[in-house]
Amino acid sequence: MSDNIQQLRDYSTRLIRMGESVSLLFWDQQTYMPTGAANVRAEQIAVMSEFIHKQRTSDEAHKLLVNAEADAKSFDPDSDDARLVAQTRRHYDLMTKLPSEFVAELSRQQALGHEVWVQARKENSFAKFAPTLERIFDLTRQKSEYYGYKDHIYTALLDEYETGTTYTDVVNVFSEMKPYAVALAHAIAASTNPVDSSPIIGEFDIPTQRALTLKVVKQLGFDFNRGRQDEAAHPFCSNASRDDVRLTTRFDRTYLQQALYASLHEAGHGMYEQGSPERLEGTILAGGTSLGVHESQSRLWENLVGRSRSFSKWVFPIVKDHFPQLKNTDAEGFYRAVNKVEPSFIRVEADEVTYNLHILLRFEMECELLTGKLAFKDVPEAWNAKMTEYLGITPSTDSEGCLQDVHWSEGLIGYFPTYTLGNLISAQLFHALRREHPNIEADFETGDFAPVLSWLRENVHSHGAKFLPHEVVLKATGEPLNSKYYVDYLNTKFGDIYAL
Repeated sequence: MSDNIQQLRDYSTRLIRMGESVSLLFWDQQTYMPTGAANVRAEQIAVMSEFIHKQRTSDEAHKLLVNAEADAKSFDPDSDDARLVAQTRRHYDLMTKLPSEFVAELSRQQALGHEVWVQARKENSFAKFAPTLERIFDLTRQKSEYYGYKDHIYTALLDEYETGTTYTDVVNVFSEMKPYAVALAHAIAASTNPVDSSPIIGEFDIPTQRALTLKVVKQLGFDFNRGRQDEAAHPFCSNASRDDVRLTTRFDRTYLQQALYASLHEAGHGMYEQGSPERLEGTILAGGTSLGVHESQSRLWENLVGRSRSFSKWVFPIVKDHFPQLKNTDAEGFYRAVNKVEPSFIRVEADEVTYNLHILLRFEMECELLTGKLAFKDVPEAWNAKMTEYLGITPSTDSEGCLQDVHWSEGLIGYFPTYTLGNLISAQLFHALRREHPNIEADFETGDFAPVLSWLRENVHSHGAKFLPHEVVLKATGEPLNSKYYVDYLNTKFGDIYAL
């Protein structure tokens, strides 16, 4: 590493550490912060975000970058140093398009918006949230204009979360996926082999659920010496380095599946962060490469592992030990119950077959709000109409409808399509994993998940954010992203469950 690149790295590391502190402030806000502290927390985050942005776009930062670029020309383009410089250039070019005062205001509104959303959801009042939502979308629209775009305003936002992916790419993915999802859902609805979900519905003590989730997540491979799990209104994973990863989940006393599988999901995110190479720690190359690849990790652990028949054979005796009232159920009954396909109002509780229709709804609404096609006052009505059209059910309250997700309150607009991209990537990764380990699912029955984590560490986590999303998929699977594996997975799995 040249002196110029070392200087760039040192300068960036100081700002990255400050950014990690901001992440901790967000985590605290959603877990333990008293509600009365919302305004001052918003100011704390705004001040720090503005300062970090000014330092990242300063003359000094530019000088360090230019000097490092001159040295990197002679390096292997795929070396750590060359990629660090290239990624720094990409981020610098994006950040310099945003005024520092705009970054401060957006950060402030994101922090305030979360608290407004929490209260609006509790009170089942979209009207209380609407002005905040409109302000956040106004700022998001401004951000897109600052960034600039060619085809569609959505592309500028999507590129923040999934570099290289465009609005047209997402439209094509949904156009390809929707017919399969609808056809499979209709076939399941007509099946004469129904699934009984009653085993996971009842009365389940929350402290016992908490103990169960911690036990299972630890068995998967999440390192609690470098992480923890807490509760939040909406489950998420946050981190302040590879050695400080925070999971959250939420509990429902009457629905056993929610906390268990939310914990598996967030643990997938957490293990990705914990697997980031130590040599990249504190640099722009640390952590996950994109939200789509990140989501592939959470969906792989939640669904391809956690909702598999072999996993159920291992986990069900543990579940029954915690909840003896399941004594009249067996592992197969549990497996079928957690895989029941039934349209539901809540995205995070949706089955695998209908899940992407929830994402399509949100993608379409974001586009309509950004382009002015949809008025903010009409969001509940439009949301309910799309739920009726796509899933055949209509929310009776705002809380189970347009107020169920935290993302809009935090300005995470352009994020939702990465969930569907993550589903596709997860199936393709798992297919590649099974090529190398044909009997991998037999390990699940004994609670041995080390081979899965080891393969992901080698083929995904080891890259950190060094490579772009499409490069990671190509390196891990040997081919570009292909929806075939996901479609085949769904058809095979649910064709068996429902005897199609």
